[in-house]
Amino acid sequence: MADHAHSDEPLLVTPLHAEHVALGARMVPFAGYDMPVQYPAGILTEHNWTREHAGLFDVSHMGQALLVGPNHETTAKALEALIPADIVNLKPGQQRYSQLLSDEGGILDDLMVTRPVDPAKDGTLLLVVNASMKEADYAHMQARLPADVKLVRADDRALLAIQGPKAAEIVARLAPDTADMAFMAAKATKLAGLDVHLSRSGYTGEDGYEISVAAKDAVALWKALLADPEVKPIGLGARDSLRLEAGLCLYGHDIDTTTSPIEGGLIWSIQKRRREEGGFPGAARIQSEIKDGARRVRVGLKPEGRAPAREGTIITTPDGREVGIVTSGGFGPTVNGPVAMGYVSKDVSAVGTDLHLVVRGKPIAAKVAAMPFAPHRYKR
Repeated sequence: MADHAHSDEPLLVTPLHAEHVALGARMVPFAGYDMPVQYPAGILTEHNWTREHAGLFDVSHMGQALLVGPNHETTAKALEALIPADIVNLKPGQQRYSQLLSDEGGILDDLMVTRPVDPAKDGTLLLVVNASMKEADYAHMQARLPADVKLVRADDRALLAIQGPKAAEIVARLAPDTADMAFMAAKATKLAGLDVHLSRSGYTGEDGYEISVAAKDAVALWKALLADPEVKPIGLGARDSLRLEAGLCLYGHDIDTTTSPIEGGLIWSIQKRRREEGGFPGAARIQSEIKDGARRVRVGLKPEGRAPAREGTIITTPDGREVGIVTSGGFGPTVNGPVAMGYVSKDVSAVGTDLHLVVRGKPIAAKVAAMPFAPHRYKR
């Protein structure tokens, strides 16, 4: 699970680090942070608990920042010059997923963008970016924002995620005004008496929330949520198996600077106005891929048998022609079998296509499979 960790640099810690250690977590370097990969119950148990009850994740290593401008339109247009999503028409209390793009249309990072409900915050957008990319992202944005829009880091905030079919009722017991929130809605409220900003979203395919809280209040919030017997702490190992079953991309693996949003199967995240108007980096390439299709595409893969195909596994046709590479793979506990995703050339990308995965030098039969592998259960 190590990701961009440099052994010669001291690892950073989240405000919940001592809690993880006290709970007996196995800690590993991840994106420069010392993070819990699993607790004593183990990855399989944690994965299944999240699918059946509610899992609590420390995602405070992610980058939280604000874009602050004179009004919503100015700030939204400044961000739209860097990402392909429609932010101008984002409503107060709405969150949207998008990608920071290079001039070639490659993905520099993926991110969440939220417009706050509070009219006093008009002109502010809340951003969450990946831990491994946050310094590069902030530098990239700061170099390209107009003079009247500022990037303000929110390094004094922690981020928790509660995910699973019981998450909504658990959160509603502590904050009754959250129960009727829609998927990808966001609001500021009080949770267990603490000021938080939460969105109904996550990275597991399950219903749930991501909760931003002042770092000084993170331990109190963590303990308040864990006080419910339906809630257990979940590490990075199960976070990865959950998001893989949900068919969700991990930056630096399933999407990166060499992949466009269209190749990555993320066309749904580019609204109609932006597809037509362009005006974002790499627009010419992305618009032509929308029109004519990309040469290669991200697909789901189901290997036959029980052996998982890991990242880097070569994908061939049954007669041995190399057609792609696996970008994420492992055992799917909910699916009860191996699952993977990767990129293949367009001519072999249809669901049901027979392919081979070359695992330890041996070709294993696999089929292109529809994603998600485990059904999404977001609140609609």
